[in-house]
Amino acid sequence: MEQYDIEIIPINFYAGGKLWRDWVDITPTKAYELFLKDPDSFKSSAASPDDCLQAFRNASKRAQNILCITVSAGLSMMYEAASKAKELAKTELPQTIIEVLDSRTATPSEGMVALAAARAATEGKDMAEVLNAAEEIRDKVNTIVFLDTIRHAYRSGRIPKIASQIGSALNIRPILTISGLVHFSGVIRSRKQGIERLLQMMRDKVGNNPVHVAVTHAYALDEAEKLKERIASEFNCVELWLSEFSPVMGYACGTGTVGAAFYPED
Repeated sequence: MEQYDIEIIPINFYAGGKLWRDWVDITPTKAYELFLKDPDSFKSSAASPDDCLQAFRNASKRAQNILCITVSAGLSMMYEAASKAKELAKTELPQTIIEVLDSRTATPSEGMVALAAARAATEGKDMAEVLNAAEEIRDKVNTIVFLDTIRHAYRSGRIPKIASQIGSALNIRPILTISGLVHFSGVIRSRKQGIERLLQMMRDKVGNNPVHVAVTHAYALDEAEKLKERIASEFNCVELWLSEFSPVMGYACGTGTVGAAFYPED
């Protein structure tokens, strides 16, 4: 964000009876601490068109062209809100060209799409080339997430609440992938098995090619650092990041979640 001067439209959530803006009013770590105290009070709320329009106003002060990259339209109303803001901006910011791109993903993989666009813009490429750079990474980035518990997965809308309760009692831990929507890709019984499965799925995707990777976690820093070390030693990493899983996503995944977003180098 600092290096490329990227404007962020924060997603809102409610916790402890208060409205918070993700990464603006609160860090993910603090948000997870609130979540653990009272998980039932935690609710997410997408940004409004006005929120998006304000971000466009801010960005228009330093650029004539704006590319807004949103979380998957299959997971959030952000794409719709940004598209409405784009229409509103035609009157207020007539000299500014705005494009809205559905990343079809979330978590650090969305960040990788945004970074590709930002790097292209820094190289002086025009809007069409910047958009193409973002779409290229969008079409090949992968996300694999291992949940420490299935207890909260019903909040994703993908499985019934009773199924998640039974799965939690049986100590079943799911592996998810994100491609437009969240997909269940298997279940395991232990964290060790989950990490090994995640790494094998990565190998199947990238082979021996150089790879860009971002390890992510939900209130599980120690486990994420161990996973990062494994990836650093077992893959040819062009870049390797460590980030915190957004609490808006963690709401349905629960603490203890670890994962990796990645794409192979051409």
